Amino acid sequence: MTTGTAGGLTWSLRDRTPEDLTLLADTVPALPADPSAWSDGGGVRVCVVDTGVECGHPFVGPVHGSYEVAPDPDGTLRVVDSGPLPDGTGDACGHGTACAGIVRRVAPGCDLYSVRVLGEGFTGSGDALLTGLRWAIDQGFDVVNLSLSTTRPKFLETLRSLADQAFFNGTTLVASAHNTPVESFPWRFSSVISVGTHREDDSGLFLYNPAPPVEFFAPGQNVQVAWTGGGTIRTTGNSFATPFISGMCARLLGSRPKLTPFQIKHALYLSAANVRVGEPGTRIGEPGTRGAS
Repeated sequence: MTTGTAGGLTWSLRDRTPEDLTLLADTVPALPADPSAWSDGGGVRVCVVDTGVECGHPFVGPVHGSYEVAPDPDGTLRVVDSGPLPDGTGDACGHGTACAGIVRRVAPGCDLYSVRVLGEGFTGSGDALLTGLRWAIDQGFDVVNLSLSTTRPKFLETLRSLADQAFFNGTTLVASAHNTPVESFPWRFSSVISVGTHREDDSGLFLYNPAPPVEFFAPGQNVQVAWTGGGTIRTTGNSFATPFISGMCARLLGSRPKLTPFQIKHALYLSAANVRVGEPGTRIGEPGTRGAS
């Protein structure tokens, strides 16, 4: 989106007029409603913040950068470059590799990056999550996949602030809902795209949830995923529905690179299999209603 003379506009119009705020917008309706017509994600940078990603895995392909959260001698956490990793290394327990493999399957042309914030046994701290997520947002990745959450209230406001920063700076955060009905974050924030699992057999089906906070449902039931050792397993969980939507975001951005996170969420909504598009005020089943595709 290209702005006019709105530089410095923050809290109010002040002495500006509507003409001062003229925008040239990329129109979402010009995007094909059928997701199969979207790009393969070429040129879009997707960062998987998780347990790391196994290098050389045949179902993941090239990883453009591997990083990890590590303590300085004084205990301060920071993100460091993991450097060139031998094939078969880079993931503490398989979860991040599984997520990366799903992103690659959905958006084969994207550039994949990894930030390891969790260790063996899927263990880690909220501080490590905040450090890795803040770094990913500061790097300006197009899409960040977060197939994890925290239930600790002490991290709530910092996570909310980071999610808002990403939203306004053009980084789309895609976060998995908790697998059980507990309060956790950041998936509950409206500034992220939240994902749960449907149980349909269609591996390309995604649905909009008319009763948020979970916004979209994607394949996450008994899905085959990449795993450590170059192999695959079958597993279930919202963690594995989330990278499907991250991949769809990458494909959207490959087709329309200037889309904002707000526009991406809206485009996903219009393209969900259960959404029908009609004239304003039209109800489902009335004349004038048409399928999203």
